[in-house]
Amino acid sequence: MAKAIRFYETGGPEVLRWESVEVGDPGPGEVRVRHGAVGLNFADTYFRTGMYPAPLPAGMGVEGAGVVEAVGAGVTDFREGDRVTYTGSPLGAYSTERVMPAAHLIALPDGIEFETAAAMTMRGLTTSYLLRRIHPLQAGDTVLLHAAAGGVGLIFCQWAKLLGINVIGTVSTDEKAAVARAHGCGEVIVYTRENVAERVRELTGGAGVPVVYDSIGASTFQTSIDSLARRGLLVAFGTASGPIPPIDAMQLAVKGSLFVTRPALADYIADPAERAELAGELFGHVAAGRISIEINQRYGLEDAEKAHRDLESGISIGSSVFSV
Repeated sequence: MAKAIRFYETGGPEVLRWESVEVGDPGPGEVRVRHGAVGLNFADTYFRTGMYPAPLPAGMGVEGAGVVEAVGAGVTDFREGDRVTYTGSPLGAYSTERVMPAAHLIALPDGIEFETAAAMTMRGLTTSYLLRRIHPLQAGDTVLLHAAAGGVGLIFCQWAKLLGINVIGTVSTDEKAAVARAHGCGEVIVYTRENVAERVRELTGGAGVPVVYDSIGASTFQTSIDSLARRGLLVAFGTASGPIPPIDAMQLAVKGSLFVTRPALADYIADPAERAELAGELFGHVAAGRISIEINQRYGLEDAEKAHRDLESGISIGSSVFSV
């Protein structure tokens, strides 16, 4: 019997249950993966609370890394013993092993450990599409990034620096500010004591930034809008503080003919060729040491309730993983 986290109702972290589960053999187009590590992402809390609907009862988690133990009929791209990583539905990554569609797997280079992969596959691919697909950024551009000391934030700051892009990052504490700077964030705003939009204007000579990357949502939406340059783009790619409010189209015009997009990673890795390209660039930077993946919180899968409480409290820095 394998072990897994499941939930039978939506709610707080207390709804998560650690249970024995029957995994079984993979069917056509499926594989059975034995996890070496599992990713912990803020999006996991959206499924738990019901913000992202899921049929119940359900497993938890969408990111893991491990070894293929068995392959079903028709699977040709993977075989037993292959090292793999993945991110995306169906739910069920919070487990020691699972059966899942082979189409979701990404081959994992030997030089990248399972914990590193579980800490970066979702965050790294998110960073990849944010920097390489959303907007045609050029070396010398300056952007605003909320949660610069978060899991995506630390990868983003390093990758942006490689591309010659200047990052103004927001954080909640001086400790997080130091971490963001150490990972390539050029300017850091501690939003608990500074006015973010005013500071952005000061740092950009009054112009504002061409792009704001906002994973916070409700509490930062207006600040993000107020920080944009004329014809700037708000990339609202997360809702840690709640969904963004309804958008007043006239406000976008008044503020400078602004644009807003609410992207989802799934739409940028749906095409296997594009996913392979984004993953290849990410893995190349990590394997070469140009981007470091620091895991600052580790949990056992049985401690998922505590992990979710820590994540929602905002005390986490950088990436968190479940060691299996």
